[in-house]
Amino acid sequence: MNYPWPEIGTPLVEIVTPMPVIDEDRLAANIERAQAYCHRHGKAFRPHIKTHKIPAIARQQLKAGAVGINCQKVSEAEVFADAGFDDILITYNILGAAKLKRLKALNERVARLAVVADSEAVVRGLAAAFDGAKPLAVLVECDTGGKRCGVQTPEAASELAQKTAAAPGLRFAGILTYPAIGGAAQVEAFITRAMELLAAKGIDCPIRSNGGSPDLFSAHLVPSATEHRAGTYVYNDRSMVRAGHCTADDLAMHILATVVSRPAPDRAVLDAGSKALTSDLLGFSDYGMVDGFDGARIVSLSEEHAVVDLKDCRSAFPEVGQMVRIVPNHTCVVSNLFDRMVFHRDGIVTRVEPIAARGTVW
Repeated sequence: MNYPWPEIGTPLVEIVTPMPVIDEDRLAANIERAQAYCHRHGKAFRPHIKTHKIPAIARQQLKAGAVGINCQKVSEAEVFADAGFDDILITYNILGAAKLKRLKALNERVARLAVVADSEAVVRGLAAAFDGAKPLAVLVECDTGGKRCGVQTPEAASELAQKTAAAPGLRFAGILTYPAIGGAAQVEAFITRAMELLAAKGIDCPIRSNGGSPDLFSAHLVPSATEHRAGTYVYNDRSMVRAGHCTADDLAMHILATVVSRPAPDRAVLDAGSKALTSDLLGFSDYGMVDGFDGARIVSLSEEHAVVDLKDCRSAFPEVGQMVRIVPNHTCVVSNLFDRMVFHRDGIVTRVEPIAARGTVW
């Protein structure tokens, strides 16, 4: 059975729940705000499309001035290449014959494709799969405090860059980092030192790519970076409000849900469980904010149910059959839980877009 996706012109109060909905005006304002900031500070902007996974939104981002897109996995990049995107950066170590074969095919049909590497093992694998016909651009990933992937020192970055540059099928294109929030000074020190070491070896480092939505509007504090990558900013979520990145007026995504039970005076149950919201807490003690009902806490999720604790709710909570709006903790995960995304303006559906790269996790 096909899901009953709403037609254009349908009021949101009439659509089937649970359903994520995107405010068109807030979406456009978020795109414009980020791009204008990067323009002012002379930074190239490369949005990370894992937040929305929708080619139509990526086209809005490029139209606003983005230089290209950032994908996380090969299969995700393939979807956007199929949609006509020709400047793609994949920020993930790519390993294994099957993935490398697909990566090589992708490199042959995308005008500008780049990947990252943070070890000799990754570089060796890439070098074995590529030849001089169309070398693959590689950025050395650096750990500047985020404690995820990345070489640990500028010296290690320089050494790996030299090995990359020496591989016939590869082209060293620069360095990249996904830092800890508030780590601008550490990032700048790392990049500056790495560039000094590379210059001493006669190696050009044209791209210095910094990243993260929480630090998007601090990108100017890393003057050595040439570009910034961010994803969550396009919708924003509860964690971005907490980080001071945006206000409630910048939240483009809400999940509409219906109250399906009021089994006790201090408890409600919604039809949006872990298959519609996300189980990510991101430091919160609950699973999303029920818009307009301070003190109502989504305290547990099962697959199809969200349990709301109303003991501290300061206003009358909706009754069975009524709808609520939830601000998710982490919007990016929500995009991977649905096949379509519903867009609206002033509460009226404007379009329904397929989430084309849903499930592209390898």
